[in-house]
Amino acid sequence: MSAHPAGMTEVKICGLTTVDDALRCIELGVDSIGLNFWPASPRCVDARTARAIVEAGGDHLQTVGVFVDFTLEQVRKILRETGIGWAQLHGAEPPELLSALLPNAYKAIAVKDGSAIELARAYPGEHILLDASVPGMPGGTGRTFDWAIAAKVAKERRLTLAGGLTPDNVAQAVRAVKPFRVDVASGVESSPGRKDPDLVERFVDAAKAA
Repeated sequence: MSAHPAGMTEVKICGLTTVDDALRCIELGVDSIGLNFWPASPRCVDARTARAIVEAGGDHLQTVGVFVDFTLEQVRKILRETGIGWAQLHGAEPPELLSALLPNAYKAIAVKDGSAIELARAYPGEHILLDASVPGMPGGTGRTFDWAIAAKVAKERRLTLAGGLTPDNVAQAVRAVKPFRVDVASGVESSPGRKDPDLVERFVDAAKAA
């Protein structure tokens, strides 16, 4: 029995920085958005901006905060201040930190090779995210990885597939992996943090049609 229910693959657009982009994403059929709190990211937002985006999205949009090696208290504080619904842990956080944030949290695993399958199993919760591994970058790399690894994980968990997805390859990725959700940042941008509506629309259409 696959962990993926029948139905269309969800689409998450990560690294939004403006209310306008969030509203446009809703119009275009995006299911969830990621707001990045990693200070070194060109897509980093502050709590005030994040709260404005969450309020603008209302019930139409699931929101995910992206955290890299924050403490449990730091994560909880930002979730409280912003109203963001989910936490995505994208650093070297231990399974215990994730446990404390469940059920609305999941770990992002950087995939170097097949050992990522065992690593994913070490983390609790229904959801998991797989991304490409690039030294010094905890995500947003714009690079793909071996989707055969992701397909195995997708049979066990609600998998969010990230890493180098674009409007041109996302349909192929959905067919190969059968993920619960696909996640894109740089693949639909005009510049870091600013989403191109045409690329978002093409991405959503391709992912849902697959």
